[in-house]
Amino acid sequence: MNVTRRTTLQVAGSAGLYGALLSLGLLRPGSAAAQAFDEKLFHVSGVSDTLKALGAAGAAESKDVVIVSPDIAENGAVVPVGVKSNLPKTESIALLVDKNPNALAGAYDILEGSQPEVSMRIKMGQSSDVVALVKADGKYYMAKKEIKVTLGGCGG
Repeated sequence: MNVTRRTTLQVAGSAGLYGALLSLGLLRPGSAAAQAFDEKLFHVSGVSDTLKALGAAGAAESKDVVIVSPDIAENGAVVPVGVKSNLPKTESIALLVDKNPNALAGAYDILEGSQPEVSMRIKMGQSSDVVALVKADGKYYMAKKEIKVTLGGCGG
């Protein structure tokens, strides 16, 4: 059997199976969509106001929340930042940038049994404190790290 013919038959069979499952109602388009989030949280400026909006105004500093990032970022348009939680029962991780127009850079729900660790690339307009916020067992914990930016990423 020709490899091209075999591949064509596999694709056609898969498409047919997908169409049949869709028509029977066993699969629904969009069933794997992301959870809805409160879009207003991404428009709050300042870390303290964002912490209040998240319900984490009294977050305690913890050494179990670790921020992994360079001390000096050459380009503020793409600053790699990772957050790792060593706290048991971690429920969510959020990253906030103090001097950005919108403090909340990212928020993630952590599934039970998964590794409580996220990494992302953020924009920073200038040197600033970066705050990692972790919700674990119903309580909020945070860590703070200063990242110096040599070339601004928000139009700088």
